[in-house]
Amino acid sequence: MKLTEKDKEFLERLRGLLEEKGVSIELKEDGIKRMVLRRNYGAKIAQVFGMTRQGVRWRFHRVFSDIYVSAYETILWVESHFGADLRDKAMQIARQRTEMRKRAQRDGRILFPSRGRTR
Repeated sequence: MKLTEKDKEFLERLRGLLEEKGVSIELKEDGIKRMVLRRNYGAKIAQVFGMTRQGVRWRFHRVFSDIYVSAYETILWVESHFGADLRDKAMQIARQRTEMRKRAQRDGRILFPSRGRTR
């Protein structure tokens, strides 16, 4: 699962609130561990995110549980079967793809990350 543009926009706005200390992300455990947003963030939701509290909870869960934590689950599975030796190679590829994507955006091109080509 990949981040959508809406996810990226949400994360930028969330980062702003985290820096302002308007919200915090904490680990909650009541039989199962999960990340949750804390502090009284209700008043700022409509203003900052343009969505309801439930919408913010849904997007937060999607990004931090469905995408972020799931990515680490995949990494742990691969490394338990093949070892951590591939991690450095994967990080090099990820950094290169990120740079290529940034360059393509700056130049106004569309980049296909899986093929590394533009159109």
